Amino acid sequence: MDRIDAMRAFVLAVDAGGLAAAARRLGRSPTAVSRALSDLEEQVGTRLLRRTTRALHLTEAGERHLIACRRLLADYDEAFAQASGEHLAPRGVLTLTAPAVFGRRHVRPILDDFLDAHGEVQGRLLLLDRMVHLVDEGMDVAIRIGRLPDSGLIARRVGEVRRVVCASPALLERLPPIATPDDLSGLPCITFGQISEGQGWAFPTGRGRGPVEIRPRLAVTGAEAAIDSAIEGRGITCVLSYQVADAVKDGRLRLLLEEFEPPPMPVHVVHPEARLAAAKVRSFVDFAVPRLRARLEALV
Repeated sequence: MDRIDAMRAFVLAVDAGGLAAAARRLGRSPTAVSRALSDLEEQVGTRLLRRTTRALHLTEAGERHLIACRRLLADYDEAFAQASGEHLAPRGVLTLTAPAVFGRRHVRPILDDFLDAHGEVQGRLLLLDRMVHLVDEGMDVAIRIGRLPDSGLIARRVGEVRRVVCASPALLERLPPIATPDDLSGLPCITFGQISEGQGWAFPTGRGRGPVEIRPRLAVTGAEAAIDSAIEGRGITCVLSYQVADAVKDGRLRLLLEEFEPPPMPVHVVHPEARLAAAKVRSFVDFAVPRLRARLEALV
């Protein structure tokens, strides 16, 4: 392998968690990938990976070199796209990232329609509930929920979502009335992920409210598991409005404390400025923005 292929093998091995998976992606043998990684380590003069029979672990130098490789590969692919005409018509691999539930429900159908309309584009959608560094991780486009930090990204707002408290009608019939956030204390609650960190749910401080202590009956890592348990009447949960829109609409869940909700969170389509030069990115952003706006408006 040449140096570019070796860097790509290094990045794929880290992302896939092993040499065999990277080899399959590259159409090479695991032995060839292992040799390429060894050559790369020899070229940079330091160990990048610690290899065991079960896993790969980045060294401190490997973590730094991984960021550099992602950036260099993105620049290389961008240069190749220009030379091959990808800037004239949508073609090549379009890489997106979005929050897991939002991406599955709203971004994936739009991406499918876009790929149907542009036969020379291949899609790659990463559903991740973490902040992805677009440039370092070689992403073309991201869907972001929440306030955007200052950055060099181009952003187009497509709507907003709310943080809501909800429970099943059957559970609410068995509980005392819930009129204020303080009434949640001592009630069975279901927490998950980053929205429900710790033992409290935050409400606007302007009304004299702050974090309200709750009693998690169940703690899970994903929103959908928390929502399923809430629908079954196991407890009260705090989620984002789009995650329970269908359940609220058909009566399986009921919203609580709506007058105490925090301000809505914006939803943006973001991308690095340089990526907009590629026709696949320009076309997708123009295609996706009005469709995401329509979907979010329908959820309000």
